[in-house]
Amino acid sequence: MKRTHHVWHSVSLWLVTLGSSVALAQATPAAPTLRVEVVATNLQSPWAVAFLPEGRFLVTERPGTLRVVEPNGTVSTPLGGVPPVAAGGQGGLLDVLLDSDFAKNRTLYLCYSEPGAGGNSTALARATLAEDRGSLQDVKVLFSQQPKVASSAHFGCRIAEGRKAGQPEGTLFLTLGERFSRKEDAQRLDNHLGKLIRIHKDGTVPADNPFNTPAARRDGALPEIWSYGHRNPQGLVLAPDGALWEHEHGPQGGDEINLIQRGRNYGWPVITYGENYGGGKIGAGITAQTGMEQPLHYWVPSIAPSGMAFITSERYGKAWVGNLVVGSLKFGYLARLELAAPFSGKVLRETKLLPDLGERVRDVRQGPDGLLYLLTDSPNGRLLRVLPR
Repeated sequence: MKRTHHVWHSVSLWLVTLGSSVALAQATPAAPTLRVEVVATNLQSPWAVAFLPEGRFLVTERPGTLRVVEPNGTVSTPLGGVPPVAAGGQGGLLDVLLDSDFAKNRTLYLCYSEPGAGGNSTALARATLAEDRGSLQDVKVLFSQQPKVASSAHFGCRIAEGRKAGQPEGTLFLTLGERFSRKEDAQRLDNHLGKLIRIHKDGTVPADNPFNTPAARRDGALPEIWSYGHRNPQGLVLAPDGALWEHEHGPQGGDEINLIQRGRNYGWPVITYGENYGGGKIGAGITAQTGMEQPLHYWVPSIAPSGMAFITSERYGKAWVGNLVVGSLKFGYLARLELAAPFSGKVLRETKLLPDLGERVRDVRQGPDGLLYLLTDSPNGRLLRVLPR
């Protein structure tokens, strides 16, 4: 059965750009007034942001560059040592994640479109940030998606660090797109297309992965696979209770939020709430099938989601703690999703935040200060701080 679509609610906004304030919407009594503050500009199609010590930021740019942004907004020259990327279309240097022990080991993880014979694919690398923050050192590729495909679309490429009982467990999760032209492979376990994988931080495969068994390997399953049946996942976050949340682009309609569980099949392209571009059903045109997971939430029409974070601080008031926020590329706003219980349960309602931002939101993360930070996706992209007024 189809879920009931959520009704958009308005929220007040004050947009602050380069020192000027413009009123954009009327306040509702229950919602805090928001404003955005420009941290940095002139970023080249930024894709992901991580938070360095002393108020600095690490930002990936899709053309293949990695930069440090100072607290005052100064943007560094490109860092050296970044692996070669296949920049073009949706490909390039994509997600970045700091290791949970970064303060001691200066380790970070990058995922990107990796060039190679026959095409390209999503890859995950580990590196050390030099003390002077000018380069990456000890770069090691931990994983390369197989097979490589001649495509510039659907790389997926969001990273999350695994935890158990709130503590790091030494694993990494990575989302992998089905490369658009190979959607049927998302249902096969003998490839990495349309999958979510789990590996150790040294690139080895955990013994408790669902398809890392003699029987599964005899059937051709790849042991890295954690879940399958995905399209183009560009949101991945671990909730405080350890649950893994993912969102992915549907085709024309049918963007999804999924609660990822070990070994489960999330249905693409057999079931979807979307349709082909220009109209027409995909496959049999069904939205449910036995053995395939239903999304926790979906959008029709598509919002083109990218980036996702849980609000754990009270900077926006206690009522927002436990809410999920998702960026929209298509409509240029931030979606706030209120859940049945903090960090869990079904979506009760959805609110558009910053509806007049007017820029594609590529990434959203909660910073160490408890505030939300956004990256806007354009050749002159911006790093923004979201403040309660």
